[in-house]
This record gives sequence, C-alpha cells and structure tokens, in this order.
Amino acid sequence: MSPSSYVVRVAEDPADREACFAVRKEVFVVEQGVPEDIEYDAYDADALHVVAVREDGLPFGAGRLLYGEVAAAKTGGEPGVGSLGRLAVLKAARGLGVGVALVRGIEDAARARGLTAVDLHAQTHAVGFYERLGYVAYGPEFLDAGIAHLAMRREL
Repeated sequence: MSPSSYVVRVAEDPADREACFAVRKEVFVVEQGVPEDIEYDAYDADALHVVAVREDGLPFGAGRLLYGEVAAAKTGGEPGVGSLGRLAVLKAARGLGVGVALVRGIEDAARARGLTAVDLHAQTHAVGFYERLGYVAYGPEFLDAGIAHLAMRREL
C-alpha cells in the first residue's frame, strides 16, 4: 500500500461512520485493551468523523472532531477550540503518513467551522508525533482508560 493509494474524507453516511468505529475497535479495543463500553461514547453522535479509505474501499484510519458545546468539557470551555480524538490507524497502514493526513483533515474541518485551535489528549508514546505536527503539551500527565496521556493544543 502506498501513500497515494488512499483518501481521507469526512464520514458522510452511516457506512463511513461504521468504518470509523471498526478501525477504532481494532486499534483501541483489540490492540490496546480499552474496554469497548468506554471506547464508544455519547460524543460520537454529534462528532465529525474522518476516515482514511484505500482505493479498494478498505478503511484503515479514523479520527473525530468535537466542536461547539460538546467540545467544551474537553477544551476548558473555550468556544473557538475543537477537540481532536479517537485517532486510530490500523497496524498495516502505520508509517505511511495516514496519521498525519487524518490530523490535517480534522484541522481543515475545524477551520471550516471557524475554530482557532484544536486540543487533544495524546497517549504519551504519541506525544512526539503530535509535536512534529505543531502541538504543544500542557498540564500534568493523566490516565485515561488506564493509559498515560498529556493534553496538547495547536493554534490554527
């Protein structure tokens, strides 16, 4: 699979959303051991979901953006800040630039909605990845689903 053999797009229909959920289940539930009942949450209904899909239709990356009132609990209540989350890339597609493409796609969607910054909660092993994309860590390390995280932000 080459980097040119996929597209990143906003999930437009129920099939796209299910593709996002399937990728998240493989990465977070199966691979990382996150309990399934906390992987999917009430935020999913109102979130903007982004999916990476191979030319043959196989989904292998996903992420989501929370914005507006639903993002407030994750961003300190700042109205112009979105919350990037649930970024997942299947093992077979890692190292191909898919994660970068997903983050940039989510940032584009945030800009289109008038947001001025994006926050995220990065697993500590992924902090360097986000730093290379312009995100800056803030606050203390914390546990989410038993996994160490840091809050990060990027001004758009």
